Amino acid sequence: MPDLLIELFSEEIPARMQGRAGADLKQLVTNGLVEAGLTYAGAAAFTTPRRLTLTVQGLTPHSPTTREERKGPRADAPQKAIDGFLRATGLSLDDLELRDEKKGQIYFASIEKPGRPAAEIVAEVLGAAIRNFPWPKSMRWGAGDLKWVRPLHSILCILHDEAGAEVVPLEVAHLSAGNTTRGHRFLSPDAFTVTSFEDYTTKLARAHVVLDAGARAETIWHDATNQAFAQGLEVVEDKGLLAEVAGLVEWPVVLMGEIGAEFLGLPPEVLQTSMKEHQKFFSVRNPATGRIEKFITVANVATADHGATILAGNQKVLAARLSDAKFFWENDLRVAKAGMTDWTDALANVTFHNKLGSQKDRIERIAALAREIAPLVGADPDQAEQAARIAKADLSSQMVYEFPELQGVMGKYYALEAGLAPEVAAVAEEHYSPLGPSDGMPTAPLSVAVALADKIDTLTGFWAIDEKPTGSKDPFALRRAALGVIRLIFENGVRVNLSTLLRSGVRSNYSVLVTEQRFYAVVGNLAEDDTGAGLTYFNESTESDVNISYYSLRTAAAADEIKTLERQILDERGFAWPIQKIGSVEWELLAFFHDRLKTYLRDRDIPHDVIDACLAMPGNDDLTLLVKRAEALAAFLKTDDGENLVQGFKRANNILTQAEAADGVEYSYGPDVKLAEGPEEKALFAALDRAGGAISPAIEAEDFASAMASMASLRAPIDGFFEAVQVNGDSQILRRNRLNLLYRIRTTCLAVADLTRLDG
Repeated sequence: MPDLLIELFSEEIPARMQGRAGADLKQLVTNGLVEAGLTYAGAAAFTTPRRLTLTVQGLTPHSPTTREERKGPRADAPQKAIDGFLRATGLSLDDLELRDEKKGQIYFASIEKPGRPAAEIVAEVLGAAIRNFPWPKSMRWGAGDLKWVRPLHSILCILHDEAGAEVVPLEVAHLSAGNTTRGHRFLSPDAFTVTSFEDYTTKLARAHVVLDAGARAETIWHDATNQAFAQGLEVVEDKGLLAEVAGLVEWPVVLMGEIGAEFLGLPPEVLQTSMKEHQKFFSVRNPATGRIEKFITVANVATADHGATILAGNQKVLAARLSDAKFFWENDLRVAKAGMTDWTDALANVTFHNKLGSQKDRIERIAALAREIAPLVGADPDQAEQAARIAKADLSSQMVYEFPELQGVMGKYYALEAGLAPEVAAVAEEHYSPLGPSDGMPTAPLSVAVALADKIDTLTGFWAIDEKPTGSKDPFALRRAALGVIRLIFENGVRVNLSTLLRSGVRSNYSVLVTEQRFYAVVGNLAEDDTGAGLTYFNESTESDVNISYYSLRTAAAADEIKTLERQILDERGFAWPIQKIGSVEWELLAFFHDRLKTYLRDRDIPHDVIDACLAMPGNDDLTLLVKRAEALAAFLKTDDGENLVQGFKRANNILTQAEAADGVEYSYGPDVKLAEGPEEKALFAALDRAGGAISPAIEAEDFASAMASMASLRAPIDGFFEAVQVNGDSQILRRNRLNLLYRIRTTCLAVADLTRLDG
C-alpha cells in the first residue's frame, strides 16, 4: 500500500496561521480521500514558514468497485418522471429492471461505479483543497486567479512505496505537481528531488530546514535556557511567544544580547512587553534581583561571525524602542508623583459607553460601591474608596496607551510613586482579576472589594441599558464578569447577600441627583396602561425608598413636573434604555448569576438538579451558603443512604400530593402519635422527633453534612413504615393522621434542600 506525500511551498506564511492551516490541510485531504472510497493507516501534517506538508501512510491503491440499487417510478408513471430517473442514473430504459410490487410494476436501476486509482482521486481531492482552502486572509498574484495566503510557488505530490515513487498528475492554475522542493531560503536555496517522506525529511534537514514546529520550539527553548543558565540567568517563560517564534524560522539559531544599562531601571513588565510586542524577543531575568537584564532573539540563519552582526542590529533597534518606553515612563512618573489627578480628570473625556457615561462617571460609581462592600470583606471603607478612585487612573498614562496590556500593572507602580500604601497600590493591578476560570484570584480585602464593585457595576450597568448576553454573543464579557463575582465571593469565603450588592449597583447606575432634598430618581416602569407601576425615589437622609405609583402621579398636580424632570435627567445622561422596574433588573441578574453558578459548580462535579434543589431554598443569594449546601447534598446523594432516602421521600411526597389534590386540603396538621398502630409507625414518629431536633440546629450552624446525616437516619424507619402500613386505609381518622405524618416527612426532608427538584 503506497504512502502519500504532499508539500505546498510558498512565500512566508504568517506564524499565527500555520497551525490551523496544517490541521485544515490534513482534514480536507483525508476526508476527501475517505469520501472517495480510499482508506489509510495514519496521517500527519507539518508546517514551516514556507511550506505546508502532509504525509498519509498506508493508502489503498485504488477505490473499490461499488454497486448501488436505486428505486425509480412505476412503469405507468408519466414519461417525464421516467426520463428524469434515466438522467439521474445515467442509464437507458433497457438497463432498468421491472419488479412487481404492491403498487404495481416499479423500475429499479443497478448502478455500478468502477474503482479508480489512488493517483486520480488524490489529484481531484488535493486540487479541490487548494482551490477552496479556508485561509483567514488570502491574495491573488500575477495574472492568475488562484488565491493563497502568500504566492504559491510549487506543489510536491507523490505516491511512494517499496517499488519507487510516482508523481501524481495534478495541475492547479499555473502550477503542476512534481517531486521537487527547496531548502532554506538563504542557506540551501537550490531545488532537490525526493522519493519518500523519510527521504524528504532527511534532505530538508541537510538543507537547513527543521520540518516539525514542535522540534523547532524545543530547540529554541533548550538553547535559550542553556545560554541563560551559563550566565546565572533564566529565561522568562512565554509559551505563546515560543510558538510564534517557532513559526518564524526554519533553521532556528538562538542568540543572547545585552540591554543597555540606561534601560535596566524600567519595570520588568515594560521591558518584557516592549521586547515581545515589537521585536519578538524573550526576556532574560536575573533570579536574584528579578530584573530583566538581557534578551534572547532567534535568527533564521547561521552566520560566520556567530550572530554578532545580527545582535548588533537587534540591539540598535531595541535601544530605539526602549528609548520610547523610557520617555513614557519618565513622563508618567511626573504625573504620578503629583497625585494622578490629571489622569483621573482626563477620564471624564473618555466614554465608557454612550449610555453609561464616561470612565470617570464609572469610577465614581465603583468607588461608592467599593465603600459599601468593604466592611463585608474585612476592608477599610476609606481605603476601598481611595483605591477604587485610582485603580483605573493609568488608563490615561502614556505607557498604557502604548501597551494596553499593561493596564493595572503600571497603575500599581504609579500608585506607589504617588506615595500610596502598598495594599492600595496593589488594587490597581488585582481588581481586574479574575479574567477567566483559571485566572489568579485576588485575596487581599481591598482588592476583593474593588474587584467586586468593578464587576457588579459592569453587570448592572449593561443590564440597565438592555445589553444582555444572547446565545453565543456576549460582546461586553458579562458572563465572564458574573463568573468573576462568583469566584471572588466563594473562593474568598465572603458572606454577603448578592441581592443587596446588585440592588446597590442598579441604584448607582440608574440614579442621579435630582433635587435639593437629595432625592435620587430610580427608573420605574412608566407604561401608560400599567396603573400599578411607578417611580421609586431613594431619600438619602432617611435611607428609605419612597414609592409613588404612576396612577397617582397622573392625578397629582406635580405629575407633569416630575415626569419632565425625569426625562430631562435621562436625556442629559444619554440614557435611552427601555424603562423598567429596579426590582426586575435585580431579579433578572440574580437568575443570570444562578445560571453561571451552575456552570461553575458543574466543573466541581455538582449536577444541575442538585443546584436547583439548593437554589429553591431561602438565602439563595448567599453564594457561599448556597455552594456549601450544594456540596453537602451532592456528597449525600452519592451514598446508598442518600439515594434510598430520596426514593422514600418521593414516595411519601407523591402519595401526599395526590391525596391533597383529591381532597382539596393541605395535610399540614401535626400527626398524633397516639393514633399510631404497629411498631413501624411508632418508630417513624420517634425517628422524626430525633431527626427534627438535630436537623434544625445543624442548619442554623450551616453544618449541612450533619443535617443530612441526621436525615439519613430516616431511611430505615421510612422504608419500614411503607412496608408495614397502608396509608389510604378504610379508617378516615387513621388515613388523615398518616397523611399528616407524610407531611412531616416532607417538611423534615425539605428543610435541607428542595428534593422535589432532583431528577428522576
